[in-house]
Amino acid sequence: MLLEKWFLKDLKYFLLTCKDRVSISKVHAVVITSGIFSNGISPCQLITSYFRTADRNFAHTLFDSLPKRGINSWNAMLIGYSRGNDPLEVINLYKQMRLERVKPDSSTFTVAIKACTSLMDINSGKEIWKNAVECGYGDDIFVGSSVLNLYAKCGKMDEAMGVFEKMSKRDVVSWSTMITGLVKSGKAREAINLYRRMQKEGLEGDGVVMLALIQACANIEDLKMAYSLHAYMIRRGFHMDGVAQTSLIDMYAKYGKVDIACSLFRTMSYKNVVSWSTLISGYARNGYAGNALQLLIEMQSCGFEPDLVSLVSALLACSQVGFPLLGREIHGYIVRRRLDVNQNQVLGTTLIDMYAKCGLLSRAHVLYKRMSSDDIILWNTIIASYGIHGQGEEALSIFHQMIETDTKPDHVTFASLLSAMSHSGLVDEGRYWFDVMIKEYKIQPMEKHYVSLIDLLARAGRVEEARSLIGSMECEPGIAVWVALLSGCINHKKFSIGELAANKVLELNPNSPGIYALVSNFFATAKKWDEVAMVRKIMKTGGMKKFPGYSVVEVNGKLHAFVVEDKSHPQYGEIMGILEEMENEMRDMGYVPKTEFVLHNVEEEVKVQMLRNHSERLAIGFGILNTGNGTRLVITKNLRVCGDCHEAIKFISVIVKREIIVRDMKRFHHFKNGRCSCGDYW
Repeated sequence: MLLEKWFLKDLKYFLLTCKDRVSISKVHAVVITSGIFSNGISPCQLITSYFRTADRNFAHTLFDSLPKRGINSWNAMLIGYSRGNDPLEVINLYKQMRLERVKPDSSTFTVAIKACTSLMDINSGKEIWKNAVECGYGDDIFVGSSVLNLYAKCGKMDEAMGVFEKMSKRDVVSWSTMITGLVKSGKAREAINLYRRMQKEGLEGDGVVMLALIQACANIEDLKMAYSLHAYMIRRGFHMDGVAQTSLIDMYAKYGKVDIACSLFRTMSYKNVVSWSTLISGYARNGYAGNALQLLIEMQSCGFEPDLVSLVSALLACSQVGFPLLGREIHGYIVRRRLDVNQNQVLGTTLIDMYAKCGLLSRAHVLYKRMSSDDIILWNTIIASYGIHGQGEEALSIFHQMIETDTKPDHVTFASLLSAMSHSGLVDEGRYWFDVMIKEYKIQPMEKHYVSLIDLLARAGRVEEARSLIGSMECEPGIAVWVALLSGCINHKKFSIGELAANKVLELNPNSPGIYALVSNFFATAKKWDEVAMVRKIMKTGGMKKFPGYSVVEVNGKLHAFVVEDKSHPQYGEIMGILEEMENEMRDMGYVPKTEFVLHNVEEEVKVQMLRNHSERLAIGFGILNTGNGTRLVITKNLRVCGDCHEAIKFISVIVKREIIVRDMKRFHHFKNGRCSCGDYW
């Protein structure tokens, strides 16, 4: 008897650990021949063992051969198929079990609902949950947590909250499921409030909860809350593994606190591709393109291969600063790694966007033609690309091609199309397609659509019509709407409506020094110097400073930046010399400085000198000095190019016999042979 007990004990342990199919079969044979099925070795143990060896067919054969199948055998089958990642078979078995009137238990319902979650089958999940309640498992914490997870994964947080509130017992898993689900459903505030309730009930969050809360803080504009959470995690001694640290880096980057994000990154003892990519992405999103590109190079020098996120972020950085050389190198790296841009639309469209924003529209078009044409993001990207280059007719032509492929335009498509028309002065076409968007495609206009149409009308000098359109808006016009109107009023000297727009902008109290600078420029253009002083006082009181104008040019594979009136450059004397020399030639050709674009109350001679020191002219002078004859120059400027510089560069393109491309904050200007691609409409 004692020997039999020891034998059974060893046999059970063997079945629990063995993964060899042949050995399991031998044990199975011993069990049958010795007749010890009824003496301690149950069929469900053998079923579980066969599943462990991935022999689900024999497990099912054994199950089907059983004369009597109890709940344990059914659960062994359900769990086996669940672990084998076959949720559909789990649900089918559950239904068969119900037909055979076998009473399920907690494990049955938990595994069955988990299978519904894997399949995102909300209807089957609800039915199984209803069965669980009917069988008396409505208060079971494991079944309850599984149904919470089902609702959360399917985005049904109202239903999940209904179940959660009725649960008599709640553990950390059920709380974390709810908190994570709320965050993923975009209900960050509710997630944070639920965690506070969790604490009041005497429970502390685990690592899963902390990660969810970090994401919640990243999604709301509450930096104080973010600091508080980070400090709480430190005080409570939470283990800061790589995932938690990377999540914190992402959180701070989304708040624009890239210095803190970088400090956290530098203190990480173990960095992986995800952590590198997160900071690169953070830099790129916040406009620190140079830092993003430097970090990409550093990442590779440390032995890490860039992943999709880091490559997309680096291309975004190249787009921001206009760095086509590095952009082409990244493209080459993508080709060498055999990453198929046709299969990865994000990568492909980012490459198109990069080439377009680096002034290489023809390369963007070639890449676009090679890619699949059934992706709406691809169409939107190429339409926007032609738009920023002022080629509205081509953008409209591509839009028609998209319609012919039966691809349905969305709100982004129309925003890009209207913007393209705005840059090209296609007023009638813009009004027509705005109406088509509403009437034919049933897309209700958002603020961005109104902004594009108002910008289109105001640029064309039809500011009264633009003002009337604002009055007909169903939604409350925001700052962007009034700024679009104000810009048109400045360009066309419409001071009456412009003053209305300027005051509306001030009433909305923008948190942007650039917008205040625009209002200040309007009042300066209208010679309302008291109002200029008032706006500058508001900026000073609010601690805001006007962004200085700067321009970037790529020369010999390196980016060179120039700030307006920047005299610190070692070649400043030579740059000014060539600019003055060209200005003399320009005057002989008919150039007259447009000093009205100097919005300062100073002498005329000083205004001429200030115009010559605009950042784009310094960048052009540097490029001419340091590149060979005929080399195309691409200048990226953070502000709009002024009217005088626009006129001057047309003359310069004739004198130096070069194509000069200037990308300002709104669009591209291609200067060649004394003409600009915008046709002086900008």
